[in-house]
Amino acid sequence: MKSNKHLKPCLNMADLYAKYASIIPDISIDKPLDYGLTADQAASAKRGMRVEIAVRGRPCKGYIYEIKEDTVYPKIQGVRQLISDTEIITSDLFELAIWMAKYYCVSLREAIQICLPAAVRKGAKHKQQLFVMRGKTKEMLIEHCQRIRNKHSGQADVLDVMIKVNKGILLSELLELTKGSRSPVDTLVKQGFLLTDIVRVDRSPLTNEEYFPTKPKNVNPEQSAALKNILLSLEGNFFQTHLLYGITGSGKTEVYLQAIEKALQYGKGTIMLIPEISLTPQTIERFRGRFNESIAILHHRLSVGERFDEWHKIHRGEAKIVIGARSAIFSPVKNLGLIIVDEEHEMSYKQNEIAPCYHARDVAVMRGKLNNASVILGSATPSLESYYNALQGKYTLNTLMNRAEAQSLPKFTIVDMKEEYLKAKSMTSFSDLLLKGICLRRDKGEQTILLLNRRGYHTTMTCQSCALAVRCTHCDVALTFHLGDNHLACHLCGHFLAPPPRQCPKCQCGNTMKYKGVGTEHVERALHAILKEIRTIRVDADTTKHKGSHQKLLRDFACGKADVLIGTQMIAKGLHFPQVTLVGILNSDMTLNIPDFRASETAFQLITQVAGRAGRGAVEGEVIVQTCLPDNSTITFAAAQDFQKFYEEEIAVRKLFSYPPFASLAKLTFSGEDKGKTHQVAEQFREELLRLLPKEFELHSVVASGHAKIKDKFRFQVLIRGPGIYPISQSLIALKASSTWPKSVHILIDINPSSTFF
Repeated sequence: MKSNKHLKPCLNMADLYAKYASIIPDISIDKPLDYGLTADQAASAKRGMRVEIAVRGRPCKGYIYEIKEDTVYPKIQGVRQLISDTEIITSDLFELAIWMAKYYCVSLREAIQICLPAAVRKGAKHKQQLFVMRGKTKEMLIEHCQRIRNKHSGQADVLDVMIKVNKGILLSELLELTKGSRSPVDTLVKQGFLLTDIVRVDRSPLTNEEYFPTKPKNVNPEQSAALKNILLSLEGNFFQTHLLYGITGSGKTEVYLQAIEKALQYGKGTIMLIPEISLTPQTIERFRGRFNESIAILHHRLSVGERFDEWHKIHRGEAKIVIGARSAIFSPVKNLGLIIVDEEHEMSYKQNEIAPCYHARDVAVMRGKLNNASVILGSATPSLESYYNALQGKYTLNTLMNRAEAQSLPKFTIVDMKEEYLKAKSMTSFSDLLLKGICLRRDKGEQTILLLNRRGYHTTMTCQSCALAVRCTHCDVALTFHLGDNHLACHLCGHFLAPPPRQCPKCQCGNTMKYKGVGTEHVERALHAILKEIRTIRVDADTTKHKGSHQKLLRDFACGKADVLIGTQMIAKGLHFPQVTLVGILNSDMTLNIPDFRASETAFQLITQVAGRAGRGAVEGEVIVQTCLPDNSTITFAAAQDFQKFYEEEIAVRKLFSYPPFASLAKLTFSGEDKGKTHQVAEQFREELLRLLPKEFELHSVVASGHAKIKDKFRFQVLIRGPGIYPISQSLIALKASSTWPKSVHILIDINPSSTFF
C-alpha cells in the first residue's frame, strides 16, 4: 500500500475565511462574484462598501452586494482590502440601483455606476495644501529677520508676511504675496522658525458667493393649502407624491422653501432638482438667503474636484440640502425626507444617450418611496403623465391659480407671420408690433426677452443650382453657420468647416451658395441693425461655453446692463426678472413640425414657460407670439394660458392612438459603422423579441432614427408598446442574457423615451 505522507492536505475554506461576500466588480462583468472575508474584514464589512479584489489576476475595485456565511464555489480568492471605512453606496441607494437595473434593463454594475460620480468611483482625493504657522514668537522672528535681510532677502520677505498673519496662512497664498519660491520657506521650517501642517481645502463652488438673508413670506390661501398637504406626509413620515401645479409666478418656490424649512426642523435632508444649469445661480441665491445650513451643489459644469468635495460633504452629513441637475437625485443625503423636482415636465431630466436611460422624475418618486419621503413635482405646465396620475389619485394634486405678488397673467397677442412676410416682401425675424414693443420698453427703462430655440447665425448653407444643403460628413444633419467663428458647425458631433465653401461640394458650381434660416446670433445682429442703440445679451450654448458664463450673463441682465435678452430654451423657465415686461417668441411653431407624439406638449410648455417671464414685477406684462400657424390649437391654448383645455384635447389624442399615459413605451436604438450589418442585427433582435413578448404588446418595424447617422454610426430603431413596462423589461433582459450580439453594433434600451423620432 502506497504512503500518503507526501500528499498536501486539502485546505478547508472555513479555516481561511470567516465569511464570504458577493462583490459587484467595477468592470464589464455583469454578475456578482464571490470572495472570502477574513475575520478582521468580516467584522467591519458592510453592504455598499468599496473593496479591492483580483479578477483574472488583475487588481480591480468593486462593491459589496451581500455578505454570506457560505459559498457554493469550492475554490475562492479573498478580498484584498476594504477601501472605504463605511458604505459608499447607502442602503437606500443600493435598493434604488436594484430597481433601476430591473426597470431600465441594465446590469446592477451599470446602475451602481450611475449612482456614483466618476471622481468617487475612480478614487480621486481631497485637495490638500500646506498651512504655514509661526514656530517661534513674533519677537524672535523680527530679530531673525533683521539679521538675515541683507544676506537672505527671500527668507526675510517670508518672515515679513508671517509676522503680520494671525494664526497662519496657506503656502500658496504666502508664495503669492512674496512672489518667491518655496525654498526660503523650507529653509525657515528646517531652522524651526516656521511650522507647516497639511490641511484639506474645500473646493465648494459657493465659496465667496454673495447672498442676502431673507425671511419666509406670507403665503396666500392656495399656498397655505398646498403646504398643509405636503406637511401632513412630511410630519407623518410616510411616502406621498404631490403634484404642485401652479401658473408662472404663483409662488411655487416659496412653497418649496417653507417645506424645506419644516424638513430641517424635523432633522430631515432635502434634494432639490432643477432642469437647467442657467437656473442654478438664482436658485442658490434664494436658498442661501433663507437657510444657514450647508448647501451642496451638483451639476455637470463643476470640476471633477468640486464634484468630489461636494459629494463627500453630502456623504458625511455636512450638507442637508442638495441642489442640482438630474444626477443629484443619487446624492447620499442623510435621513432624506423631502425631494423636490422643479419644472418636472422638462425633458432635460431624461438621460437619452447612455444606459441606463433613466428619468430623474421617475427615479425621484421611487427613491421617495424607498425612504418614506415626501416628493413634490412642481410645474406651471405639468407633463400629461403626471397630471393624469394626479387626476387618477396616484399623486396628490395641489393647484396655485393666482400670481403671488405680481399683477395678472401677461396679455397675449398672436401675430400671423405670413402677413408680415407679405408686407416686408421678405422673410423677417421681427413683426412691426414686436419692434414697437421693444422700443417702448427700452424708452421706459423696462426689459424684453426674445426666444428663438435655435442657435447659430444661419441654419443651413444651400446650393441654388442643385439644392444641396452642406451636411456633416459624420452625421445626417445640415451644418449651421456661425458668423462669429466664420465656420459651418455640426451641433451633434462638433465637426466644422472653416471657412465655409465658396462652391458647391456636389456640383462644383461657384457663387451659388446661399444661407437660409436664422438662429439667435442672426437675431442679435438683425436687432442691432434695426435699433442702433439697443443693448443686448445673448444666452445660448455658444455664449455659455465657459465656466461661470451663465451666471455672469444673467446677472448682467438682472442688473440692467441690457435692454433685451436673446436666447434659446435655457432662458425660458424659472428665471425671475421683475423689469421684464415684454416677451417675444419668434418662431413658436418650430417644435410642432417634428413628427413626434410629444411635439404639441413640448410646444405648449415652451410657450407657456417663456411667457411666464413677463410681468413678474409691478408692471403688467405682454407676450407676442409670432407664428405661421395662428389657428393651431396648441398655440391658441398657450396664448390663452389654458392648460385644462390643452390637456383635454391632447389626452384624448393619446388615448385614441394608445400613447402614454395609456400605454408604456420602450425604444431600442441600434448603432454601428456598417449600415447593412446594423440593420441586419436590428431585424434579428426584433424577430427574437417577437417570440418573447406577450401577445398584447406591439412591436413596430425597424426604421431609421430621426438622426439616421451620428458620429459615423448609422442608427435604426424599434418601438415597443404595451400595457406595462415590466413585461418589456423582462423580455429584453432575457434576450440579452440568452444571445450574443456582435460587438460592432451597440444596442441602447430606452424605457419611456422622451422622443419616438430622434
